[in-house]
Amino acid sequence: MKVKMSRKDLLSGIQRVQGVVERRNTMPILTHILLEAEGQKLAFFATDLEVGIQGAYAAEVLEPGRATVSARKLHEIVREFPEGLVTITAQPNHWVVIESGKSYFRIVGLPPEEFPVSPSIQHEEQIRINPTLLSGLIQRTLFATGENNPQYILNGILIQLEKSATEEGTIRFITTDGHRLAVAEGKVSGTWKEREAGIILPKKAVLEIKRALDDGDEAGEPQLFIGENQLIYRWGTFVITSRLMEGEFPNYKQAVPEHNDKKVTTQKEELEGGLRRVSILAREKTSAIKFSLESGGIVLSASNPEMGEANETLETHFEGEGFSTGFNARYLLDALAALKGDEVTLEFKDALSPCLIREESEGFLTVIMPMRV
Repeated sequence: MKVKMSRKDLLSGIQRVQGVVERRNTMPILTHILLEAEGQKLAFFATDLEVGIQGAYAAEVLEPGRATVSARKLHEIVREFPEGLVTITAQPNHWVVIESGKSYFRIVGLPPEEFPVSPSIQHEEQIRINPTLLSGLIQRTLFATGENNPQYILNGILIQLEKSATEEGTIRFITTDGHRLAVAEGKVSGTWKEREAGIILPKKAVLEIKRALDDGDEAGEPQLFIGENQLIYRWGTFVITSRLMEGEFPNYKQAVPEHNDKKVTTQKEELEGGLRRVSILAREKTSAIKFSLESGGIVLSASNPEMGEANETLETHFEGEGFSTGFNARYLLDALAALKGDEVTLEFKDALSPCLIREESEGFLTVIMPMRV
């Protein structure tokens, strides 16, 4: 293999796939990127066996072929090159030469045959989705996903698909870490099977899809292909494959409170500011703040025996019997950041019940469990 391409495109290709590469892995081949030169493109492929990423960039292919090279070392080398052409040459015994200007690097690779085979994209179930919609669904639910949660399945995102009488259907993203819940939905088109339980994607795959959407400038709409045990995201020449998680996701409908008749509406920016200020003196481990509803509005307060106390009143209209409860300030701030509007309505039943926030025009709702303060 011998190929020439711009340093800019080469660096972009490495950066877009190396997110799944584990620096320490029991399988050395998984610390490498597979490079494949064919036609007028150089393709990149990296995987950790759960999530795989592929991308292709324009290049001058002098000799087609394949090679593997350490993802970390290749990135460090190319990052330090000045702008210009970079030449990559595969040599006998899996050595790889990288040249740019007067710089010359010769690093050892591994047999390309050892690299895992990229999965086929031939699946009957195909979904077309607007990139802005998909990015929004992820952004509005990712915050409630578990992080190394002992309940393994809570570290994933549940995706439900519903058919309608027309070609359009509904896609719904659901996340929970046991303390909060987020649900966002939108319209999609395509062909898929009805799955009552939905499919569950690992958080790592969703993060990579979000990064690809933020960085991507491909033409057309992204496509999702669903197989028996995997999901494939494709947008132009960029492909992400992910294994589906196995297990039963909690029934989110049971966590959405009903009859929350105590409602208070306030400016989102004012509430965010108040929460950030008061939480400065909250206990660091829990970020617990006291949330009181009174006739004059909302009173936020925090007390820390080692630091002191803080309180702030947000003037707003509230009718009914007041009460006090407690929340993790960070959880409330995460939920508010997912809202698009300038106003927010918080719905309560009593001091021991969850807080419900919804933005029906955007197909979004979130539930936050109270805590002792």
